Order: sequence, then C-alpha cells, then structure tokens
Amino acid sequence: MTETADHDTAKDGQEAERAKTDPRLLELLICPLTRTPLTYDRERQELVSQKARLAYPIRDGLPIMLESEARSLETE
Repeated sequence: MTETADHDTAKDGQEAERAKTDPRLLELLICPLTRTPLTYDRERQELVSQKARLAYPIRDGLPIMLESEARSLETE
C-alpha cells in the first residue's frame, strides 16, 4: 500500500468511528467522578470533563468511562 492509501484508510476509519457515535446519546452521560456534564470532542473522539480535567475516550462508538483510561487535561 502507498502512504496515500494508508492515509485514506485511516481517514475512512475515523469517519466510520464518528458515524457510529450518536451525539444525542452522549449528551446524557455525566462524569463518573464529578457527576457534571461532559463535552463531546468530535475531532478527538473524547468526552471531556472540565471539572475533573479528564478526557474519556470513545472507542468503536462506545465511551470508556474509566478514570484509568482517561487522558489528563493538566498538560494542556
């Protein structure tokens, strides 16, 4: 495969991932630590808790709401 084909395949995978995630469903979720609303970051496929300073990943259309899997926002 060429580099362009690899890039296109990765891009198609990201678009398919976004298509699987229903933003209306994500609006119902809250941070498991702070019990506050989350913000959906479509570009990064994450649910962000500003109060906890964590970003929970969304993998295969499913939010992973575990602190151990979350990315810290402290470095940003």
